[in-house]
Amino acid sequence: MFVREKTVNGYTYLYLVENVRENGRSKQRIIRNLGRKEAVLAAGDLDRLLASIGRFSERSMVLNAIEANPAQVDARRIGGPLLFGRLWQRLGIDAVLEEVLEGRQFGFAVERAVFVAALHRLFVSGSDRACLDWMESYAIDGSQDLALHHFYRAMAWLGEEIEEKAEGALAPRCVKDVIEEKLFDRRRDLFTDLSLVFMDTTSLSFYGAGGDTLGRRGHSKDHRPELAQMILAVVIDAQGRPICTEMVPGNTADVKVFMPIVTRLRTRFGITRSCVVADRGMISADTIAALEELGMEYILGARERTSSIIRDVVLNDTAPMVPLVLERQAGDTQLWVKEVRVGKGEDAQRYVVTLNEAEARKDKADRQAIIDGLQTQLKKGDKALVGNSAYRRYLKASGKTFEIDMGKLADEARYDGISVLRTNARITPLQAVIRYRDLLQVEALFRVAKASFDTRPIFHQSDAAIRGHVFVSFLALTLAKELTRLCQEKGLQPEWQPLLNDLDRLQEATIEKDGKSITVRTPTAGMVGSVFQATGVALPANIREKAA
Repeated sequence: MFVREKTVNGYTYLYLVENVRENGRSKQRIIRNLGRKEAVLAAGDLDRLLASIGRFSERSMVLNAIEANPAQVDARRIGGPLLFGRLWQRLGIDAVLEEVLEGRQFGFAVERAVFVAALHRLFVSGSDRACLDWMESYAIDGSQDLALHHFYRAMAWLGEEIEEKAEGALAPRCVKDVIEEKLFDRRRDLFTDLSLVFMDTTSLSFYGAGGDTLGRRGHSKDHRPELAQMILAVVIDAQGRPICTEMVPGNTADVKVFMPIVTRLRTRFGITRSCVVADRGMISADTIAALEELGMEYILGARERTSSIIRDVVLNDTAPMVPLVLERQAGDTQLWVKEVRVGKGEDAQRYVVTLNEAEARKDKADRQAIIDGLQTQLKKGDKALVGNSAYRRYLKASGKTFEIDMGKLADEARYDGISVLRTNARITPLQAVIRYRDLLQVEALFRVAKASFDTRPIFHQSDAAIRGHVFVSFLALTLAKELTRLCQEKGLQPEWQPLLNDLDRLQEATIEKDGKSITVRTPTAGMVGSVFQATGVALPANIREKAA
């Protein structure tokens, strides 16, 4: 049934017609002559007819409701809550939180507050106050009654101390430690161990005091030495999944952080044999001695310039290097590798020397650029150069003036593209290099946590709330890593920010009218459909109807 127009004697008439079949042929039959077109349109007869029919049409009902009263249309974003909500459940984070919360009577949905905060980290991040306003645009089950003070209390609970700080420990045992251990237990099986763990540290600065003990002045990796800070260490397993975090005062040196964390790993996760991988900032003679006393294997970055053994013995070794090509997305990396042992027998120190040809060329070019600038500046006078650290390292005093130290230049050239590892692990030099390069996963996690998830700046005033705030970023990292793992298994490599934008475009609108509730979903955009399929998450139907 439809409306058609027909011109008779110069006038246009509208007819309500239907298609019928007579004698095997299809023809149109006029049901009613609606009248002259201009008269029908002027009287609004068609609009009234459509409105009457629209009461029995879901699609028309939706369109009419939006036009008549836009305020009654409830539109929410569903992509992020749906996708990461399913991953949250599969990883068992909701179940673990409820288990740890057993017996506590907060009077609000703590697990929901933690999930909303983690989801906020994934999409835009910011303060808990910003999170409260942000969540109003999303369809998050169970979040309707959350208020700002609920988020504050949830953060404080996550970082709440449950035991006194043990002797020799850098931090007290907290609720978030129990959650980390239970999450690890959920994925543990006969083949799960921590035979290889990676650890790195960074600093997070505060605007304000930064808690009772965490906020301290120290070497700032944020390049904000004027601000108080805390030191954050993250440990991940061989698959790149976050295991735990440790938070200590900002004036704690990396070397002092390393052994207490390793010791706690053994007790918290039941490690029997493991190999710890960390960068040169963690290494010291005491650290190596402590690891060997515990019977733990290690792969540690060494300090090439400050270690006399490396300068005078390891780098002077004349044994040939073995070529190694590492496949990467940006292109293959050409390395040359060899092993050097210092000493004899079981007490021999084992070093692995690596030469990266691309890095060697870059180091040479960077040094030459500094020398060219230095020569130009020396012609103008040398007094101002002493305060420039990049220039000062290549200068030497000559009477009352300065000149370029050619011996220093030759010495620096020895280190072009060179990196040295110290290890006692029962693996080949090539395996040691590959495992150490996997430490980049931790550095990538930090870049994500401090940029995409915007863990900083931190505005909380108590140590407990600060620990909880940072731990929420740990949970967000866990969700992101699980999503990446599932996508890689299906051959997908979606870009992070475009994917989040596409997820935000996935919305649904609900309209209630005449005793019906109609929910309409927007179509998927970009990689959303493929990602949902890869993760096994079902999309809701395009249109859903139920009683209001």
